[in-house]
Amino acid sequence: MKNIENIIGELLKNSFDSEKIICTFQKPYPDKKSVAEMMNEIYYLIFPNLLITEYTNYKDLEDLLLSKTNKIRKILDEQVKRSLCFKCKESECKIQVNEIVENFFKKIPEVQNKLKKDVIAIYNCDPAAKSLEEVIICYPGLKAIFYYRIAHLLYEFNIPILPRIITEIAHSETGIDIHPGAEIGENFAIDHGTGIVIGETCKIGNNVRIYQGVTLGAKSFPLDSNGKPIKDIPRHPIIEDNVIIYANATILGRIVIGHDSIIGANEWVTYDVPPYSKISRFKKAKNI
Repeated sequence: MKNIENIIGELLKNSFDSEKIICTFQKPYPDKKSVAEMMNEIYYLIFPNLLITEYTNYKDLEDLLLSKTNKIRKILDEQVKRSLCFKCKESECKIQVNEIVENFFKKIPEVQNKLKKDVIAIYNCDPAAKSLEEVIICYPGLKAIFYYRIAHLLYEFNIPILPRIITEIAHSETGIDIHPGAEIGENFAIDHGTGIVIGETCKIGNNVRIYQGVTLGAKSFPLDSNGKPIKDIPRHPIIEDNVIIYANATILGRIVIGHDSIIGANEWVTYDVPPYSKISRFKKAKNI
């Protein structure tokens, strides 16, 4: 037993420095299980039709959504507090949490409108989709976009860790990896989706369609004087409006894919592509 105690002591000693948590009350890390529960409730808030049964009337639905909103608020309040512990003091945290939670709910109708457009975009680009409800209930691409849009909203509030937890939950469930810092426009469609990677500083315009296995990544990482990668610099592609990127295409670096272009399957692109181009396996930048 003494050996076990020694091992535990060594593990604690060698762990990351807990003093990096500034809050005096030393809140624990954000809880992934609670965050996943919160996201499930937000999905119903965004798509309340999922709650309708043959016995549901409007008043019941309204009451049910109010109950879910209160549950979301409680979880979000706690998880934001835990996340903000990594950047502020206790008194500052309390003020920020209230503001963030209020602003979050004010933005939810805007997020809902974007997601409704995403649903229609996915439905329109997939002949196998028989209804909008099928997209909402079944499609992993929409689920990944939903998680991203909520995470991006929290990312814009400068909350550490929590947005990344949200997108990593989606990553584990769908195989689609979208960093919460990416900027994605309206009518975004992911078809199939498994293996898609979208980096932190990527910018995607409106009416963009992406298929499985696509990587929008960094070409290289500039190093500082200590040989470590420089963070927080633009390093991922800019995808303009009305672009289609087919399966397993890899687009790397801070390059621009011009509007109304098509990137063919399995292409490796590390150069700017002018608007109205078609990149195929055998011909580069052929005018459409």
